[in-house]
Amino acid sequence: MMHRIAFAVAIAALALSSPGALAQSEKAGVEKLYVLNCGEGTAGDISRWTPGLNEGKTMDFVDTCYLIKHVKGWFLWDTGIADSVAAMPNGLVPADPKAVTWRRPKTLQAQLEQLGLKPDDVRAMAVSHTHPDHIGNVELFPQAMLYVQKAEYDWPGADNAPRFKPSHPVELLTGDKDVFGDGSLTILSTPGHTPGHQSLLVKLPKTGAVLLSGDAVHFKDNWDNRRVPSMNVDKDQSAASMQKIADTLAKEKAQLWINHDKAQRDGQKMAPEFYD
Repeated sequence: MMHRIAFAVAIAALALSSPGALAQSEKAGVEKLYVLNCGEGTAGDISRWTPGLNEGKTMDFVDTCYLIKHVKGWFLWDTGIADSVAAMPNGLVPADPKAVTWRRPKTLQAQLEQLGLKPDDVRAMAVSHTHPDHIGNVELFPQAMLYVQKAEYDWPGADNAPRFKPSHPVELLTGDKDVFGDGSLTILSTPGHTPGHQSLLVKLPKTGAVLLSGDAVHFKDNWDNRRVPSMNVDKDQSAASMQKIADTLAKEKAQLWINHDKAQRDGQKMAPEFYD
C-alpha cells in the first residue's frame, strides 16, 4: 500500500512539474558565445591569398577561437595556434618568409581559466579544418567529442601521418550537422580551402544568427571580391562554398564573422565579455 501511495505522489509531482520542465527543455539552445584570442600574426606577402594582387604587401592577421555555451554543455570551435607558441620570444617563424609569423599573447588554457573553466569542461568541439593555426590545441581536450568532415579526417598529413590522434573521440561528417538537434548550432560543409573544410552557424538569443567562416574566406576584401587563395585545394569548391555561405547569410539574416580579419575582430567583444 505504501508503495502505491509513494508512486501516486511521485506521479502527481511529475504532473505538477512538467510545464516547467517542458519550458526548460524549450529554452534557447545557445546561451552565449565568447570570442577568444587564439593568435596574432603578420603575413609576409598576402598575394597568396589574393592571386595577382598585393605582391610584397604585408598584413596583420588574427586567429580566433569561439567558445559556445549551449544548454547541453560547452562547445569549442577551432583551437588556434598551439599554446606552446606563447613561450617563443620571436613567435612561430615560418620557413617561407611570405607566410604568417604567429605569436600567442594569451594561451587558450589561460582564457578558459579566466572564465572559471577547465579543459575537461568542454564536452564537444569542432575545427574548421586541419591547418596548424586551427588545430594547435586539439589535444588539450582529449575527451571532447570532435566533429570533423570525413574528407578532412582522411586527408593525408605530412609523410601520410594522421591529422588527429586515433584515440581522440570523433564523429565523422559527410555534410552539414545540426550538432544538438535544435537548430541552434549547425556545422556547414564548405570545402575548397581544404577537402573537408567546414563553417559554423550559431543562433544566439539576442545577437541573432552568426556564421563563423573558418577559412572559407580570410579577410573582408577577399569576401567582397570572392577571391580564392592560391593555396586552396579546389577553386570551384571554394567558389561554391562562398555562395553557400552567402545564401545562408541571406536566409538566416546572419552576420559573417571572418576568422582572420583583424579589423573586424578588433571591433568585437573579447572574452570574458560575451555575446548572448
